[in-house]
Amino acid sequence: MSGPRLLQRAVLIYLSLSGLLVGVWATFFPRSFYDDFPGFGRMWVAADGPMNEHLVRDVGQLSLALAVVSLIAARTMQPLVVRTAGVALLVNAVPHLVYHLRHLDKYDTTDQIGNVVSLGLLAALPLVVLVVSFRRADVDQVPDTNQARASATR
Repeated sequence: MSGPRLLQRAVLIYLSLSGLLVGVWATFFPRSFYDDFPGFGRMWVAADGPMNEHLVRDVGQLSLALAVVSLIAARTMQPLVVRTAGVALLVNAVPHLVYHLRHLDKYDTTDQIGNVVSLGLLAALPLVVLVVSFRRADVDQVPDTNQARASATR
């Protein structure tokens, strides 16, 4: 597997694992997710308002759905599936990042940095997948001159 494809697959697997972690936690343990996310004594969800089990479970189920799409993309590496996963992840991550950027005042400095870094990464990594996907398409469309010469001499 080439370097760019390996990078895409690694990013998709990382995003899948991240989605699975959030998805399982929020879907099956919504109170714990609300009280304890992201862990390590930090509380990012609880700082944003009262507990809403329905909303927390919805976030978990969305995260699980995106993880499934990302895992299928990582497994197949079919350009359309990879691009679909990248766009779906962006559609979720960018508004989420923007929301948190506008509401950082709820957090102390450590949590502000943690929010920006973690959510920024979740928005940037799908862009990596998409850029690599479209660059690969450009490379795949360039004719291989050695192959063309070999065909011409037959």
